[in-house]
Amino acid sequence: MAEKVSKNGVGKELYDYQKRALHLIFDKLAEKKDPFNLLFQLPTGGGKTVIFSEIARRYVLETGKKVMILTHRIELSGQTSRMLDTFTVRNKVITSEVKDLDDQDDYDCFVAMVETLNNRLNDDVFDMKDIGLVIIDEAHYNSFGKLLKFFGDSTILGVTATPLSSNVNLPMNENYDELLVGESIQSLVDLNYLAKAKTFAYDLNLSSLNIGINGDYTVRSSEELYSDYAMQNRLLSSYQDHCLGKKTLIFNNGIKTSQHVCDTFQNAGYNVRHLDNKNTASERRDILKWFKETPDAILTSVGILTTGFDEPSVESIILNRATRSLTLYFQMIGRGSRVLGEKRDFTVIDLGNNVARFGLWEANINWNHIFRNPDMHLNSIRTDEEIQRQFKYKMPAAIRERFAKSENIDFDIVEAYEQSVKRAERPKVVIDLSVDQHVQMCVENAEDLWDAKDLAKLLEDEIEYRARKYSHCLAKSTKSYVSWLQDEYKRKLNVRLIQEFQVLS
Repeated sequence: MAEKVSKNGVGKELYDYQKRALHLIFDKLAEKKDPFNLLFQLPTGGGKTVIFSEIARRYVLETGKKVMILTHRIELSGQTSRMLDTFTVRNKVITSEVKDLDDQDDYDCFVAMVETLNNRLNDDVFDMKDIGLVIIDEAHYNSFGKLLKFFGDSTILGVTATPLSSNVNLPMNENYDELLVGESIQSLVDLNYLAKAKTFAYDLNLSSLNIGINGDYTVRSSEELYSDYAMQNRLLSSYQDHCLGKKTLIFNNGIKTSQHVCDTFQNAGYNVRHLDNKNTASERRDILKWFKETPDAILTSVGILTTGFDEPSVESIILNRATRSLTLYFQMIGRGSRVLGEKRDFTVIDLGNNVARFGLWEANINWNHIFRNPDMHLNSIRTDEEIQRQFKYKMPAAIRERFAKSENIDFDIVEAYEQSVKRAERPKVVIDLSVDQHVQMCVENAEDLWDAKDLAKLLEDEIEYRARKYSHCLAKSTKSYVSWLQDEYKRKLNVRLIQEFQVLS
């Protein structure tokens, strides 16, 4: 929900929860006599920029000292400067073109990218005067540590939606003395300040994904999985089922995947464009303008719209990727959470087991616990194997129609395994029984062998599911074993179908 213009013409009229946040922050600043580092958390869409712009205005008025605001992207610097203008705060953006600060007495607040300011200060180009408060936007990036030596006498205020460092080697509790937690997502949804997420999560086998040195899934393994025809088809089907005609953002973990997505949707006749960090500034402006003005637009992107992008008209978010970053998870979904006009909800499609990994976007999170114990949080993230153990295969309706003559299509691998153990049978009898059932289903619904083989191909997802369940029972779930088991299962199924139709003929 957009902020209302203040009655006194200064800045914007803050909402009650934003005013409470201001009181909390200023009370803490007053309580701590010596400069200290404070971290403030508020969900994406909660108006962090509005809050710290008002903080800057009041701080300058009450102390006579100046404020430095640090960002990590040039777009954020411009947005912040424009908001400060709204609050009548005299500010200057320090870009790479700014070579000196001879005019710094004309300003009360400065906005700079971390790297730009660090270069200027290290080169002794700038001599910053009387900076009493340093505000760090998107503080979870935690890249400002290199600047602390230049602001040893200043109070540091970091603001973020997720107080969890993007660098596992630089926990935020080493740079901040205390965390203040603002309103929760659910509370802001209940108060109609954020839209409600309608989430649809699909169970996916992510065993082919690899985890890189940064703790998240590698682009290469993600590209191989998500560029696959079956995954592209699943993405298209999920869009058609839940997002058709809605303005949609699709997040991917690789440029090749996003380009495949663009081709897939174009070939299906949908209004779609692709955006990544290789697009020029002019191309990006044109694409985002098109996206803003086109009601049914679909924008597929890679790592560029998670921060510094605000388009309230977004109606659907598709996570066409998996991530182990809680911060990224919230950033992606948060792009659709803005309230606009009659918009009070938005759709989230999860194609990366992210909901199973982190919980629903609006679920309660103990941020103070994560802030104090980041290692404990990282170690508690569910593995893909743990997630997949909880999967229950449900045959899609279109495939179920192809097996309409079969009354029973269910087979519980775990129960069959437990029964075989009780009867002291060899475990492989479970696979034989499962194959028997699939043979019966194919024979019942086929007119000839070729028809039966086509039906067998429709069972590949369920065969994969049953193979994984069986491997879990054996505590033998290596990728190579599960892959071998699936191939062996399909071989047996085809041999049995040939035998059945030879008898029938």
